[in-house]
Amino acid sequence: MNGYTAARTGVDNKAFVFKNVYVPERDGLFHMQFDPRNQMPKYKQIVHSIKTDIELGVLNKGIQLPSISELSAEYQLARDTVEKAYRELRNMGYISAVQGKGYYVQSIADKKEKILLIFNKLSSYKKIIYYSFIKALGDAATVDLEIHHCSVTRFQEIVEKNLGKYNRYVVMPHFNTDNESEEGYLDALKRIPPSELVLLDRDLPDLHQPPISVYQSFDKDIFGSLEDANDLMSKYSRLVLIFPNHGNYPKEIIRGFRNYCINYKKDFEIKSDMENEALCPQTAYIVVEESDLGELVKKIRLSSYKMGEEIGVISFNETTLKELLGITVITTDFEKMGRTAATLIMNKQQMRVKNPFYMIRRGSL
Repeated sequence: MNGYTAARTGVDNKAFVFKNVYVPERDGLFHMQFDPRNQMPKYKQIVHSIKTDIELGVLNKGIQLPSISELSAEYQLARDTVEKAYRELRNMGYISAVQGKGYYVQSIADKKEKILLIFNKLSSYKKIIYYSFIKALGDAATVDLEIHHCSVTRFQEIVEKNLGKYNRYVVMPHFNTDNESEEGYLDALKRIPPSELVLLDRDLPDLHQPPISVYQSFDKDIFGSLEDANDLMSKYSRLVLIFPNHGNYPKEIIRGFRNYCINYKKDFEIKSDMENEALCPQTAYIVVEESDLGELVKKIRLSSYKMGEEIGVISFNETTLKELLGITVITTDFEKMGRTAATLIMNKQQMRVKNPFYMIRRGSL
């Protein structure tokens, strides 16, 4: 082979590995892994192996790769498989083709990171994260966006069609697991190489190799925020959490709310909406959805009770309208979440970061 040579070894004639590959330009050896038993498609294994060696500096700019014919013959692969892998590596900017000569490694310093953002849904809060993420990356990356709509099946499809096409996969792992298996989305996440996976908004300790994660700890966050406001919460003997059944919100919110009420001896209820709720004094409401917040404020204004004295109101997530209405909110810092994720990616920092969560006190409590 021109540029480097490869030797094949077998494990029961089923698994093969490029090894003892000599690179004259580097006067050294490197290894490229390929295993037919791996569930990842063969062309994506080739893409991932070459891409990883380029990023690690094992393959430097200008090194010539085996031709399509050489690679397919050496490893008994279809020419279409190798051609598809090389085409994907070219599209990602890792290699270039010279007419009549072959394929060569490109400098990764000259290319942008390719990032796939996979959100559970679009909302005003997700837009804040998105634009903060884009702004922090600047010109160093290109970002595509997919929405899985809390569907495990949809998420599996997104992962399947995009594996090997991006340097990073930034995933917001909120799913509706009432009708679908939780193992389904964990299996899909495990197909993404840990070095390429970034979790956003929610941490998943069940992953064997924890990826980059910028997360909220929903149960501890709500408990801590309410506890920090005990001076205000002392006015209320009863707490009601309005937690919709249909919104695919983290169930950890319920656990944190319940733990606070039990710990501080508050009567409490958890309801799915405000429709049949009859107001009574010394009650504070914690509302997740804005439609329920609107219904609650309307009911208070039609009653004789005074908001912030006899009826307390706390809403999830800050908006300009809530600020203008004087609504107390508990919220994470969405802008910082996007900025932190971008910074970790660009600095290649493999770590978990808890995003800030706090209460903004206003007259409604």
